[in-house]
Amino acid sequence: MAGDPGLFGPRSVTWQMHGDPMMWIAGIRALYLQALHPRAVRGVIQNSDFRKDAWGRLMRTANFVGTLTYGTTGAAEQAGATVRGIHRRLTATDPATGERYGIDEPALLLWVHCAEVDSYLHVLRRSGCPVSDAQADAYLHEQRESARLVGLDTADVPGDRAALAAYFTRVRPELALTREAREVDDFLRRPPTPAPLVPARALLWQRVARLAYGALPAYAHQLYGRPAPPPATVTRRLRATGRLLRAIPPTVRWQLPPRHILRAVERLGPGTRPAPYKLRRSAAILDRQKSTQEDTQGELRG
Repeated sequence: MAGDPGLFGPRSVTWQMHGDPMMWIAGIRALYLQALHPRAVRGVIQNSDFRKDAWGRLMRTANFVGTLTYGTTGAAEQAGATVRGIHRRLTATDPATGERYGIDEPALLLWVHCAEVDSYLHVLRRSGCPVSDAQADAYLHEQRESARLVGLDTADVPGDRAALAAYFTRVRPELALTREAREVDDFLRRPPTPAPLVPARALLWQRVARLAYGALPAYAHQLYGRPAPPPATVTRRLRATGRLLRAIPPTVRWQLPPRHILRAVERLGPGTRPAPYKLRRSAAILDRQKSTQEDTQGELRG
């Protein structure tokens, strides 16, 4: 295989997962979840006009994730350096205490990271993407590299499902529905739209936002104070949406900006295209490795 495979490479779980179209819905779920951390959401509100540049912000996030996943090692490292530089210059103020703090505080960066990777895993798995438990743990371990690039110490970043669950249990008392979180919620439900596109917003966007909201954990629904459909209904809708979006040929989907996957395949060859069947094949390999490890451990104990 010629060319630089980047941070993760075609054999990684990250490479396969991040090519799934349900990543867009997972990203909206992440925004809902991230907004419940008062210090983190305050940093967003005070340092950006997200209402006027929502699409640009969304595309910049997609470009960053795409560069880290499918770009060259140099491009990924440069993207990380750029984000770290921006974060170092930004601060936020707590209106209640007057405290001024940097938005690159490790605790805030960790919250944003964990809300993202949890949302990606949760939505993709719940919508039918064949990610096994072992692959989910492998994905979280791989994503420590993404955390490193935004300025975190990888030793502090959850690297498997158990560590991620423990993190959310630990941080939940800090979460709250603040005024800023209500602004994000209101925006995601009814983003500013030119008059001719209002019907499309009601038909398409609001359904997507409701689906992302429904996929949140129960404690998030309680904090937002708005009920969600029963979990079984949400799962059924996620699976139906996943089937619909995955039925669109990948070569069509990948033409949309920022087109990182197409450039990666051009660089590394057609055999590196992300595909669900590769996750199934990788799952079988991981399961065999786990079984071998357990057998070896059993022999050592014996």
